[in-house]
Amino acid sequence: MVRLRPLSTALIATTTAASLALAASSAGAQEYPTRDITNVVVWSAGGGTDVANRVVSEHMAQALGVNINVTNRPGGVAGSLGMSYGYQQPANGYTIVGLSESCVTAAVQGGWDQRFEVWYPFIIGGSPDVISVNPDSGFETLADLVEAAGSGDINAAAGGAGSIHHLNLLALEKGTGADFNFIPYPGSAPAQTAAMTGEVTIVVTSLAEQQQLIRGGRLKPLGMLTPDSFDLADHGTIPSAFDAYPDLAEYLPISQAIGMAVRADAPDEVKAKLTEAFDAALATPEVQKWAEENYYILSGQTGAEASETFADLESLFSWTLWELDAAEVNPEELGIPKP
Repeated sequence: MVRLRPLSTALIATTTAASLALAASSAGAQEYPTRDITNVVVWSAGGGTDVANRVVSEHMAQALGVNINVTNRPGGVAGSLGMSYGYQQPANGYTIVGLSESCVTAAVQGGWDQRFEVWYPFIIGGSPDVISVNPDSGFETLADLVEAAGSGDINAAAGGAGSIHHLNLLALEKGTGADFNFIPYPGSAPAQTAAMTGEVTIVVTSLAEQQQLIRGGRLKPLGMLTPDSFDLADHGTIPSAFDAYPDLAEYLPISQAIGMAVRADAPDEVKAKLTEAFDAALATPEVQKWAEENYYILSGQTGAEASETFADLESLFSWTLWELDAAEVNPEELGIPKP
């Protein structure tokens, strides 16, 4: 007859504690999120990335059952200050980083020491860029502006250094022979304000960001940085810059990829919960209406698909900046493949 030996009190206590810890761990993972989430936007308040993140975060919060508090940490190079802060936080899903395609250039500009692959991104979408000037500048057409911009004495704003808007400005110079004096700002909103106040003459940002200012007569559009013109409701047609300068096709168009991300090493269950909430947010009538009214094309890419998109953008942006003599670090040294 085999006798069962009773477990010691210490062993029972140890086993019970381990079981409770495992149960608590599993419950915690299933219950994510149990507290508010912070979305750290790397660009300034009022810009396209900021507004898009605030709109989508509001509806993600409803799906998750907690608040998502959006804050801004602009500065550094290509969003490097906000990215650095976000990456220093625990990989538990309670810190989201609101970013854009422009952030992929932070490494080649010396402001960030890692590839974009350290992020797990969610892409909201984007809006095409437009070239606009101060209404009192005296420029009626893009040709007028290009003809006058031959000596670098015309100040231009295009968001932060390394942003998609800055890249588009560089491409505009390459494709037209113009020479602007680029003045960096911590985001699209202050760049546009600088154009409205006359601090700069030209500004390159997205149509979504400029459309209300254009309608209000505070900015004057001269051309779209896309192959096609654009009909802006209540304003008329904005011509394509490609019509007068076909060489722009060598560098453009480049599409926006505004979105958000968590650290790539966040738990899979956290990524799954955020993906579910993100999908639900983009499907809401409110977000759909916002996108239509503000000239955004929604993407909805997440996970591996979104990562592939950002990897392609990282390659394109980094090597374009390098070839335009606007990068500090050779992309090859960072292991970034040529597009």
